[in-house]
Amino acid sequence: MLQKIKDFSELVMFQHSIFSMPFIFIAMLTAAQGWFGWKLLAFGVIASISARNFAMAFNRYADRKFDSTNPRTKNRPSVDGRISPFAMLIFILTNALIFIFMGWLINPLCFYLSFPILLVLASYSLMKRLTSAAHLVLGLSLGLAPIAGVAAVSGEIPLWSVWLCCGVLFWVAGFDLLYALQDIEHDKKEGLYSIPSAFGVQNTLWISRFFHLLTLFFWALYIISSDSGVFMWIGLLVSTIALGYEQFLVSRNFQNIPKAFFVVNGYLGIVFFGFCILDLIFRN
Repeated sequence: MLQKIKDFSELVMFQHSIFSMPFIFIAMLTAAQGWFGWKLLAFGVIASISARNFAMAFNRYADRKFDSTNPRTKNRPSVDGRISPFAMLIFILTNALIFIFMGWLINPLCFYLSFPILLVLASYSLMKRLTSAAHLVLGLSLGLAPIAGVAAVSGEIPLWSVWLCCGVLFWVAGFDLLYALQDIEHDKKEGLYSIPSAFGVQNTLWISRFFHLLTLFFWALYIISSDSGVFMWIGLLVSTIALGYEQFLVSRNFQNIPKAFFVVNGYLGIVFFGFCILDLIFRN
């Protein structure tokens, strides 16, 4: 049983929930202008985990054929037989129902939003077969996290949450471009669409940098629109340095892609969240 739990954790890369979860709580803290309560915290954590489990498992299920021919992914539990396709489908359905149920428990808006959110989360795997813009769909999948967070607290979607969403969208799309550099030849061979396979390495690096500039622009709009204080501006400055360092690591050596993707981006979300807490503490 313990081994099966480990296999499912590896399937969805559970430890990487850290990418989206801080931005849910940034939105919730901003909407509440402080602590939003233990109940919403619990519901938010469960909803975030179930949504990500659904998205990752659906991606692994849909991409089994392609993952089996990619040296980087051929040892995933979805490919090597540790988790059967039927078990993945049960896991996908279970997490979808949990996410919808959490939305129902929180408020009507979250319940209604749960269905289109799941549709967007599932669409990424299919978009890779249709368009190089799939990276932006992945960005939107994580960018919807702050939208869900603010809807949970306030039952509405203010403009500042849209700016925060756009920032996350381009942040994720930007670092996904760097990650996709590893699979250029595989994507071309399998007929999958990606910006690296369509536009080449150097153009991809510049597009990624442009996306990250858009990230900083939209996060600045979020800070202004939400009337946040000086600590959020410091957080934005730190994020600027982190994104610059990430771009430097990858442009210097592609062997640094895992470090840039997992380490730098993981810390960025946590640090931005930390400055959000500090901002609210010193303003209240």
